[in-house]
Amino acid sequence: MPEALLADHTTLRLGGPAARFVEATTEEELLAAVTGADAAGTPVLLVAGGSNLVVADAGFDGLVVKVATRGVVADHEGDDPTCGGVLVRVAAGEPWDPFVARAVGHGWAGVEALSGIPGAVGSTPIQNVGAYGQEVADTIASVRTWDRREQRQATFAAADCGFAYRHSRFKAEPDRYLVLEVTFQLAVGSTGSPVRYAELARTLGVETGARAPLAEVRDAVLALRRGKGMVLDADDHDTWSAGSFFTNPVLSTDQAAALPPEAPAYPMPDGSVKSSAAWLIDHAGFAKGYAPHPDARVSLSTKHPLALTNRGGASTEELLALAREVRDGVEARFGVRLVNEPVTVGCAL
Repeated sequence: MPEALLADHTTLRLGGPAARFVEATTEEELLAAVTGADAAGTPVLLVAGGSNLVVADAGFDGLVVKVATRGVVADHEGDDPTCGGVLVRVAAGEPWDPFVARAVGHGWAGVEALSGIPGAVGSTPIQNVGAYGQEVADTIASVRTWDRREQRQATFAAADCGFAYRHSRFKAEPDRYLVLEVTFQLAVGSTGSPVRYAELARTLGVETGARAPLAEVRDAVLALRRGKGMVLDADDHDTWSAGSFFTNPVLSTDQAAALPPEAPAYPMPDGSVKSSAAWLIDHAGFAKGYAPHPDARVSLSTKHPLALTNRGGASTEELLALAREVRDGVEARFGVRLVNEPVTVGCAL
């Protein structure tokens, strides 16, 4: 197995070498690689799109498995708007945004607001990926996995996945479940799901809660994401990132009340209050484009304060130092400790 540099397999373009590397293009290859390493006691790092990973400069002393399985199978074509919906089974290694584009093209509604997100389908339930008022928990019917502890396949209905804000049972036990396939239950029609996100509704020229044509929703989301440097572009260093580096904090009512009155506050069903990590970062003195010093090789994106970026030739430790500076600065200013969204490998904040 050839040695590979993890920087070549992450959207941050950071990370040292893998002791061993294999690319699995079939489910059989994927299971063989992981079960073989588990049997031998070899540490395993699963990589698909690499959009949610911060890997240490020292790399990974184990087996890196590139999940490159493919397959999209619908229970029917779903082009008849009179049918109730369509079940679509998607292999874990399928790239996410091409799948969203395919769904929009077929008139399958429910994931259109998740356009432009990098990564692979199998990663989306782990993080319960979401944006612009949608999250994958809204449309996932089931997740088929390999349980590495019990050495058997296990399929979880959506209700058993433990979905919460950027969380799931798979994230809670990161070394237990290998996602093999995700099944989505998507509506069929020419319009998308109700638009829940105010910025997207304004862009589309509709009221919040109204619907808009699927293709228009996708185009609007892609335009909004490009404006924030959140659509991958090799020539744009603002996209050399892991997307949103910190999750939006979910606060108690007392914590939320201690923030300035103008701070964003979104009441949650359980009585907690979600605020905006981007707002807190910006108002703690870290504006778009903030860099630790003029010659720094890392900075906040010039388009969005929530993305930490590699400006070229950076190290993981430089990026983590910036993340600590931002996190600690927000905590000192507002008393809120931000939590990183990407998974760290061999390093920590």
